[in-house]
Formats: sequence, C-alpha cells, structure tokens
Amino acid sequence: MSLNLSSATTIAHVLSEALPYIRKFQGKTIVIKYGGNAMTDDALKNGFARDIVLLKLVGLNPVIVHGGGPQIGNLLTRVGKQSEFIGGMRVTDKETMDVVEMVLGGQVNKEIVALLNSHGAKAVGLTGKDGALISAKKMQFSHKTEEMKVPEIIDIGHVGEVTHINTSIVDLLVKGDFIPVIAPIGLGKNGESYNINADLVAGKLAEKLQAEKLILLTNTRGLLDKKENLLTGLSTKKVDDLIADGTIFGGMLPKIQCALEAVENAVCSAHIIDGRVEHAVMLELFTDEGIGTLIFGDCPDPDEAL
Repeated sequence: MSLNLSSATTIAHVLSEALPYIRKFQGKTIVIKYGGNAMTDDALKNGFARDIVLLKLVGLNPVIVHGGGPQIGNLLTRVGKQSEFIGGMRVTDKETMDVVEMVLGGQVNKEIVALLNSHGAKAVGLTGKDGALISAKKMQFSHKTEEMKVPEIIDIGHVGEVTHINTSIVDLLVKGDFIPVIAPIGLGKNGESYNINADLVAGKLAEKLQAEKLILLTNTRGLLDKKENLLTGLSTKKVDDLIADGTIFGGMLPKIQCALEAVENAVCSAHIIDGRVEHAVMLELFTDEGIGTLIFGDCPDPDEAL
C-alpha cells in the first residue's frame, strides 16, 4: 500500500507541476519536427502518439512535420537503387523523387496518422503539395576548395528549399480540432515535386503560423558545449557567439540555424530535444527542468519565468 501511495503522490506532483504550463500554452500552436529514433522504435512511436494526443486534449494545437530518411533509404535499396549524399543532402533524381513521395507522402505519413488516430486523435495527413501548402524551388548547392577560384555548382536533383508557406489548410484543420501531419514535399512553380529537409519545413511553418514553440526531435541530447555539457536557456545572441567560437559546428549547425531563424521571426522559443527519451515532448513542455536545448526569442513571459 505504501508503495502505491508513493507512486500516486509522484504522479500528483507531476500533474501539479504541469498545470501552469498547460494553462500558459492553451490555444497555442506547437510545431514539432518528428524524426530519428522516435520514428523507428515501436515503444517510442507509441509514446510520442499518446503524448501528442494528450497535448491536443489539454488545449494545445500540435502540428507535426516528419522526416523519413531511413525509410527512404530502405526502399531505394529494395528497388536496387544506391543512395547518394552530397553535403548531407540526398541526391534526388526523378526516380528517387518518386520513391521519396511514396515513402514520405504515403507509407510514413499514413502510419503516423493511423497511430495518432488509434490513440483517439483526429489526425489528417498532408504533403506540401496539398492546398499549395509548401511552394518550393530547386536548391542551389555549391562546393568550393582552397584551390578553386569560383565555387562549383552541383546538381543534386529534386532537392528544394521553401519559397512560400500557405497556412490556410493548416488553419482550417486546427480550427476543426484536427492534428495536421505534414510530409516535407514542396511544389515547384511548374508542378514539379521537391524533397525538402524536414527541419527547414518545420521552422518555416512555425514562423508562418507564429507558433508558440518549435520543437525539433533529434538523436542527440541537444546542444553541447566543448566539455559535452548540455546548453539551454540560450538567447539568440548567445547562440551567435557559440557559432562564432566554433562550439556549434557540423551537423548541428543547420538545425541550430533553423531554430535561430524561427525565434528571430516571431516564434517564442525553439527546442532541440532527444527523441530517444521516452515522453521527450512532454518533459520539455511541462516540467521545470526540461530535457533539451531551449533557445528563446523576444516574446514576453519566457519559459524561465514559470
């Protein structure tokens, strides 16, 4: 009996701690980029779906943007096509783009929608081509070495960047109490499809929706300093300083720049969190400590004031 009472007391304490956060974020839009291990481990997938449904039930408006790189790679291997990357970007010819659309817009998107709905949500799957949600153009990728006088322009195919976000369909779904689940496929001006980095789409969407938060799920603890300590509660100036002194580099740099751009354009805060941790989104949103890296903008009443 004493063990049960102790467990119940812990649950009550957690709920009590969450209350001011729930009150603060009611009616607010939270854009979540879903990817990494959280998308491939069954226990984490189920936990993520339950947490998103709970966010909706307590009055928040989650909007999901998902990746799917490993799933794309697996299908390409099955059809006998080699994956090729340049500068971290998947080279996407016409045949590969067809596979990307099948996997992101079909397999992965519908799996996430079905999982959310199985836990009581009303989720709707979209790609950026639905309702002209994401307009895109071909990404110009250049490569330069010390020996080269001018950069070399490399054609990486149907890899795009966002030129415009039309949120009308997302607004309609949110007002109808649905959870939008968005695959990062953009539409070119001549009707061509583009494969776009999910972090970039999530960041641009958060800006356009003037979201309260942008949350990027990763396979790392967050942003670490040179001694491997987790950094959080960062202002945009502090992030700029960390980029300048080389603390932020490599694969983390594009993610941080995406988060930084979001908070510089009306998003109140951006979070880079470890999707390998159970209930990562809930821990970051509804506990005093959080679990990842928080970058805050100029909105009044930042998280730390709670």
